[in-house]
Amino acid sequence: MSAGRYSRQERFAGLGAAGQEKLSRARVAVVGLGALGTVVAGSLCRAGVGFLRLIDRDYVELSNLPRQTLFTEDDAREETPKAVAAARRLAAVNSGAALEPVVADVNAGNIERLIGDVDLALDGSDNFEIRYLLNEACHKLARPWIYSGALGAEGGTMNILPGGPCLRCLAPVVPAPGSYPTCATSGVLNMVTGVVALYEAVEAVKILTGSPAVSRSYLSVDLWRGTERRARIERNPDCPVCGRGEYEFLTRGRDTYGVSLCGQEAVQIVPGTPAELDLPALAAELSHVGAVKLTPFMLSFDGPVSFRLFPDGRAMIRKVTTVAAAKSVYAEYIGL
Repeated sequence: MSAGRYSRQERFAGLGAAGQEKLSRARVAVVGLGALGTVVAGSLCRAGVGFLRLIDRDYVELSNLPRQTLFTEDDAREETPKAVAAARRLAAVNSGAALEPVVADVNAGNIERLIGDVDLALDGSDNFEIRYLLNEACHKLARPWIYSGALGAEGGTMNILPGGPCLRCLAPVVPAPGSYPTCATSGVLNMVTGVVALYEAVEAVKILTGSPAVSRSYLSVDLWRGTERRARIERNPDCPVCGRGEYEFLTRGRDTYGVSLCGQEAVQIVPGTPAELDLPALAAELSHVGAVKLTPFMLSFDGPVSFRLFPDGRAMIRKVTTVAAAKSVYAEYIGL
């Protein structure tokens, strides 16, 4: 650790040199690198957290830049995967941090591996399915995690600690797709994502250093109205996860599935069995019917249809709104 780099933090009584040393040994996974995840990752990297696993399935687009603080216009032009772009930016901020970018869809088949060797998992995702999956995996592995979310000018965050109430205690009913607003339909202010993410980051520091000041309540804020509210969430003895130990999302079978992407007219298709695609060979074939751009991370195709294809077979089909339409494009141009 460079002498003096963290001197201002060490002088803070709540942290001190001993707390800073704990941060340097801490291992954290950030699940999702959007508006929340980029702020959280940036804050913790600058604070001296020793290891950050940066996980995201998406690539940078111009519409990300008002809220997602680790990306640049060059990243958007090059369609750089968010995990890779974030790691590059943070390596320039703190060369002493160990940064592991993971370009992947988080699902039941990989989540335990992704969080199994960290001290804390942080929610930077934009959908409920990943959050409920993270809730179950962390309960099974006895890992603390922090939930966060934001929409419009409102947001909320809650620490989910082993032995305490979990996400299903806070939100017992899993929302059905299409039954709740999204950032695509309701928008979101970059200020609220920043505020919520900073609350999440400071709670992460408390948890990682063993502070007695760790919050035990759910925090909600409305920046437009200028209000803040805390609510104590009680553990439900009959909760399917922390009460009965049932893992609905973790035990689902791995079939090919699709999911609409928040804020985009696009659907992601994830094959049930991960592949190892020969992207250069596919690029040569597709070049006869449209414009192809190939990078080490992704194949971009724009022709009669538009999609982004990753080496593991995952694809983001653009300009479609239904899973059925996306699967049809996938089957015709890639093979399903």
